[in-house]
Amino acid sequence: SLFDSPAEWYLKARQSVQRFTISQFGKHFLLFCCRYVVHSYNFFLFPSTFGAMDPEFTLSASSIQFLSHYGFDYNKFLKDGIPYMNELQEKSLRQYLLAGNWEVCSALDRDSMKKTIDEVTSWIAGAEEEETLTLRDLRGFQMFEVQLVLRQALQNVWTLPLGDNEVMVKKVSPQHRRLLENSPRDSCQKERILTSARGFTNLFQALVNAKKPLVGHNMLMDLLHLHDKFYKPLPESYEEFKRNIHSLFPVLIDTKTVTKSVWKDHPFPRVSNLLEVYEVLCSSDINPTDPACPVIVLASGCSRYAEKSSPHEAGYDAFLCGSGKILLNTSQILVLEHSNCFPALVTAEANPSFSEYLGALVQCLNQVHFTRGGVSSINFSGVDVPCRRPPLLVVHVQGWRGLSERHIYHEFKTLCRFHVQRLSGNQFILQSSKYKHARLALRHYKDHPHLQVSLYRHWRHSPHISCLLR
Repeated sequence: SLFDSPAEWYLKARQSVQRFTISQFGKHFLLFCCRYVVHSYNFFLFPSTFGAMDPEFTLSASSIQFLSHYGFDYNKFLKDGIPYMNELQEKSLRQYLLAGNWEVCSALDRDSMKKTIDEVTSWIAGAEEEETLTLRDLRGFQMFEVQLVLRQALQNVWTLPLGDNEVMVKKVSPQHRRLLENSPRDSCQKERILTSARGFTNLFQALVNAKKPLVGHNMLMDLLHLHDKFYKPLPESYEEFKRNIHSLFPVLIDTKTVTKSVWKDHPFPRVSNLLEVYEVLCSSDINPTDPACPVIVLASGCSRYAEKSSPHEAGYDAFLCGSGKILLNTSQILVLEHSNCFPALVTAEANPSFSEYLGALVQCLNQVHFTRGGVSSINFSGVDVPCRRPPLLVVHVQGWRGLSERHIYHEFKTLCRFHVQRLSGNQFILQSSKYKHARLALRHYKDHPHLQVSLYRHWRHSPHISCLLR
């Protein structure tokens, strides 16, 4: 809502993020050595479901339709998604592993486990010591769960993984079993299980440790999900969330903030959608031809996105966002602009370094785009700028009964965009994102027979003050 401050928006968004999951993560690396080499990756993710962990999440029907329209592979998401967890979930799993009471939550896995135990129990009754049995068609964490459950249930067996989906069961003596349990090469050591269960979180932690600039486009919701899914559950405090993100990623670059700052001073089309921005920067009218422009090539094995567009696939969006056409070329425009203003500080023949590009972006660093609430961006390295909102308007209704917020919204929608809240029985507050819309409404409804529009005055219109004056 336009009535929300960034902190109020955060509390609402926090509830949404906690209900939903991440299905894909796109990662784009730029390596510089005389030219920029692009490495793009697309990861399908699915929450860890090991032992007692059985996360629940919500699916939005419209989102499913949207992703299906763009070819999202739901089978890959559900069957092959890489597991992940945050620190609280990891702590819970660690305690579960230390307790040593293995249980399987998934109904599908329980049925498979029962079948496996029956098979091994029947086999071991007639097996000789050192004889083996191979269990096949295991998937994911079943490889661990089968071994842990069998070792707990049967004291005269040992297990070893064979490849990606097979486990060997061996009949052993109690003495041999004790020796194997103390082996440092045991595949079921707790730290190995935790590393596997962390899955994609291991890569997230590597990104955090690298302290490299993190680039995204309109990335605010992405940051909430990164915090909640891979770090810690989102805190209630908006300021604590900002501090945590800044500690994890000291340099944030939101290319929507960058492009808006460039559009402000250049006659480019005012587009903000990621694909539209990319296409504008690729156009011959805008794409710089200066020899100092960054040279960008695709790494071997990463040419798929150059050959085929895949809108709204996480890896492709990361490719558009982090590729030279958006991050580097907008930076190049700012560097050239700076050289025109201060030619003595820049050598024309020298190719700008990435640090020079960061220098050109200094006003945009850690400024993440925010679409509502009277501010254009959220500052992750300091205090947000004060909200600058157009004045609130009050609509006083006369002669029309039963009007709701929805009716008022549709009445003004034909003129301009407002958010509406009921103030009293026949009064409504309007909040716009643009000053010109507020002026237009005041002028257009000046002589309306049923709707009187005026500026909101706290001393006059606040219900609390009205009660005191009665």
